[in-house]
Amino acid sequence: MATALIIKTCLLSTLHLHHHHHRYRLLFSTTSPKPPKSQSLKSIKMESGNEITEEAKENVNQKKKKIFVAGATGSTGKRIVEQLLAKGFEVKAGVRDLDKAKTTFSEHNPSLQIVTADVTEGSDKLVQAIGDDSEAVICATGFRPGWDLFAPWKVDNFGTVNLVEACRKLGVKRFILISSILVNGAAMGQILNPAYIFLNIFGLTLVAKLQAENYIRKSGINYTIVRPGGLRNEPPSGNLVMEPEDTLYEGTISRDLVAEVAVEALGLPESSYKVVEIVSRADAPKRTYEDLFGSIKQK
Repeated sequence: MATALIIKTCLLSTLHLHHHHHRYRLLFSTTSPKPPKSQSLKSIKMESGNEITEEAKENVNQKKKKIFVAGATGSTGKRIVEQLLAKGFEVKAGVRDLDKAKTTFSEHNPSLQIVTADVTEGSDKLVQAIGDDSEAVICATGFRPGWDLFAPWKVDNFGTVNLVEACRKLGVKRFILISSILVNGAAMGQILNPAYIFLNIFGLTLVAKLQAENYIRKSGINYTIVRPGGLRNEPPSGNLVMEPEDTLYEGTISRDLVAEVAVEALGLPESSYKVVEIVSRADAPKRTYEDLFGSIKQK
């Protein structure tokens, strides 16, 4: 009886001391106590006795995916890069001129990688630029007006096709193209539209863009083709108007808003496999991107 009483007293004392020790440890600890780690059922025993779980191995090997932007130093492309970074994306900026890129973007942003990428040099070089760590490509390229009448075809047609082929080789399954309204102006009866005539003066630019669009649509890649109206460098004014393909033949839009549409399209299933035309209007109602993209029914 006495022995049992002594054992009980010792146990109570031990528990009492442990309780106070635990309270002090919590009071003076700078970190919260961590719950015990549960062992994975799919763990792998090493010969040395160390244990590495499959989950841990996946976390070590997994790379954070990036968004590749072609034409990243262009007037619209740089805005796309800026908005992607602002939303927390890792970005790989494809540029032709590294010196220009250094003056356009901060060199100290760990989420931004600048790489040389000329869409006119073929898909194999673009494969190297895009790399296996990119999960989507946004194409915001555009030719530089000049005396080379083949420039629109080199950039807006063959260059875009090269990007698509690079994506297919790498297994990149998401592609967003910044195109233009009136690319199919002839079929819309807009062949005498001054904007259609002007944009086609430099080597049939709109025809080149339309051919590239058709290639994307047949590629099997999950695409969103964004056709903006006349591009403005000023901040956005008015609300976004989004219509199906071959609908809009006039109107303007801020490049900032075009960039926003491209970035928002990345995360919305409603934007998949669609061609949308966009402008902004002061009298347009404010709508969500889910609603805007969801309202577009492809032909």
